[in-house]
Amino acid sequence: MVKLPKGAKPVNVSLPPKAQVAWRMFGKFVQARTGSDPELEDNLLKAHIRLRPEEYLAVAWMNTTFAAVGAVVAAFVAALFLLILSIPIVTLLFIFAIVAALPIFFSYMYAFGLPVGYHGKPAGMAKKRGHKIDKRISGAMSFISAMSSADVPVDVIFKELSKQTIYGEVAKEAEWITRDTELLGLDILTALRKAAQRSPSSKFSDFLQGVVTTSTSGGQLKPYFLSKAEQFEKEDRLEMRKKMETLGMLAESFVTVVVAFPLFLVVIMAIMALISKTGSGFVVLLLYVVVALMIPMSQFGFIFVIWNMEQEG
Repeated sequence: MVKLPKGAKPVNVSLPPKAQVAWRMFGKFVQARTGSDPELEDNLLKAHIRLRPEEYLAVAWMNTTFAAVGAVVAAFVAALFLLILSIPIVTLLFIFAIVAALPIFFSYMYAFGLPVGYHGKPAGMAKKRGHKIDKRISGAMSFISAMSSADVPVDVIFKELSKQTIYGEVAKEAEWITRDTELLGLDILTALRKAAQRSPSSKFSDFLQGVVTTSTSGGQLKPYFLSKAEQFEKEDRLEMRKKMETLGMLAESFVTVVVAFPLFLVVIMAIMALISKTGSGFVVLLLYVVVALMIPMSQFGFIFVIWNMEQEG
């Protein structure tokens, strides 16, 4: 019998309403059609999606069915609208086929038709969680090494780490480790071994495996924690330096491509429009394209690249 700490109580994790409806509609169908899928199950676990593979596929089937029905209804509405406008019947049939077939095809591919569909979303979410863990792991290692320097036991270290929400996804991983030890009754080494297997971050997984290996081989954890904290701090510095160099290169490119080149181009075309006698209209049109289309799109492109770098970093 496992004795829970004071104030702790089990949490009943029920299916979301959408998943409940999907399971009632497609649960038996999915169970009869699909077998075990260890890869999908592993990705769902790493992404912290609290659904079994069968439940996740049932939601995918429901989404695809609703999308297909919506596409057919939209095709009928479009056909009736065009019929009122006296469009030829051949054109109506062609439009109906496009409107009905394309959404069904893309929905089928995305939801369950190919591994890119139903495997891609959990794998992508797990990868995003891994990036978030890597961003916070340096600070979390400093916390762990500080607790270890005070001779705090490993299970208590991860329990206290789980309460520090500032460490984001690292705190959630520590929370699952604490759940395994205090609620499921596992010893700390087994809980760490399981956490290393399900973690989407290779850095955090290697760290946990190192804790298990050091403990089972009779080594001291305090020097190990200190060395890992120094290692992750150095890696953070190198990553920050690389990011600053990339941002510097983007800034130089922005000045050249978005500021200097369009300005030079506008001046040249304005002079051409003044001295030209026949093609001034075309030059003015190009001037409108540069000012209204080229400059805003290039600025948006640089903003998107920098934003994407920030999200990945």
